[in-house]
Amino acid sequence: MKDLLSSLFIVMLFCSCKQTSSIVQLNKSQIEKSKKLDSLYSEMLKYGEFNGNVLIAENDTIILQKSYGVANREKLITLNTNSIFNLASITKQFTATAIYLLANENKLSLDDDLTKFLPELQYYKGITINHLIHHTSGLPDYMNLYNEKGDQSKLATNDYIIELFAKEKPELLFKPNEKWNYSNTGYVLLASIIERVSQTSYPVYLRERIFIPLAMTQTNVYCIHKDNLNVKNLAIGYEEDASGNYLGNIAYAKSFDGVYGQGRIYSTTSDLFKWLKGLKRNQLLSAAQTKSLFTNYQLNSGENTNYGFGWFLNTHKDYGNYIDHTGNWAGYITLIEQHLDNNKTVIMLQNNGNATRKTKIPFVNTQKIMYDQKIEPNLRLSDEILNKYAGIYISEKGSETKIECKDKALWVTMNSTMKFELIPNTTTKFTVDGFSPTVTYEFISNSEGVIEKCIVQQPAQGIDLTLKKKN
Repeated sequence: MKDLLSSLFIVMLFCSCKQTSSIVQLNKSQIEKSKKLDSLYSEMLKYGEFNGNVLIAENDTIILQKSYGVANREKLITLNTNSIFNLASITKQFTATAIYLLANENKLSLDDDLTKFLPELQYYKGITINHLIHHTSGLPDYMNLYNEKGDQSKLATNDYIIELFAKEKPELLFKPNEKWNYSNTGYVLLASIIERVSQTSYPVYLRERIFIPLAMTQTNVYCIHKDNLNVKNLAIGYEEDASGNYLGNIAYAKSFDGVYGQGRIYSTTSDLFKWLKGLKRNQLLSAAQTKSLFTNYQLNSGENTNYGFGWFLNTHKDYGNYIDHTGNWAGYITLIEQHLDNNKTVIMLQNNGNATRKTKIPFVNTQKIMYDQKIEPNLRLSDEILNKYAGIYISEKGSETKIECKDKALWVTMNSTMKFELIPNTTTKFTVDGFSPTVTYEFISNSEGVIEKCIVQQPAQGIDLTLKKKN
């Protein structure tokens, strides 16, 4: 369980985070934005909602590059700008660009059938490389297939996943290009296609064709658990189990550590900034080719997928056109975002070093600050107030609901593995985070200020319950 020393350590980290980029050359507006952004992430760190590295840039000038929190809890190592994070699904844009590079060399066509390069998968003839890139293949999830049909004694690898699909032949979720459905499977197959076409390994091809040309010296493909690697400056990904213990070596991460293309690239905020600048400066492709990476792909119906080559495509009335992608895997939560019309950059790499269930990607408030828009401050309640509400609450039918104060927040326990944070709307009324339709908890005290009950409501479902607090 978390101990007092760990809690004090997090507080000390909060107090000692250092700005790693100079703000001497920033103008007044950029300095003000930098301060507001820093305040946002610092407060989130304090409340267990953020732990990671941030790089924010405007017109290719870094206005904030800073580390918040811990890289390694066991060794008491704090994060710094050289900390390396698992990018998770941000990997997909590198895989897709590598495919584009091969197409540019006429070694493949984006309209080629996947069976041209993966003949073992003849059952899926009709799926093209374009379908794999843009999540329109209809292929089912490889992790589900492995868990249901795979040999659990075998480490999952790209070759084994292909073997499993060839053997089990799971049906498509839909006909190719009829729908859009986010698919990690497609990008696993793309990585294997890269290897067969280039006749070199996926890590080597990316290193030689992307990382080295862009001087991304701290970026590589790692199968850390599979190959038993000791990566310098690694920010360890942490999760929290049902008992509140920190987990840094997560079982499912080990099981799938040999699969890449959909994930498995590790990098830093600085290297990702080089990646974005390299794309903007057409260092890998021509201007027209680079633009095509961000072109909206269409379904057979003509409907836009709002997805390019490993990028989500967005349009906002205030922010214009921007591209982004997130990642989430085994304690890592990542975001890369480039505003095409206004040349603004957001890079957030989190390893959930606080290991709370409250970790968030604060992209909305970050965007508002970058565009000089007002943000609404979060209501923060003291532990003294929150602890008054903690306890066991009993319904009229005798069922019990546990509410506890932890990590400067209230949590309601649904079962042994499922807890939801209660977000304060006022000092007495809370909304269940991440639950739909909306559920609220309102705590009622007696004339002496002692909490005696709470009212649980879910108007959309006609639920209105009164739970009495157990003495």
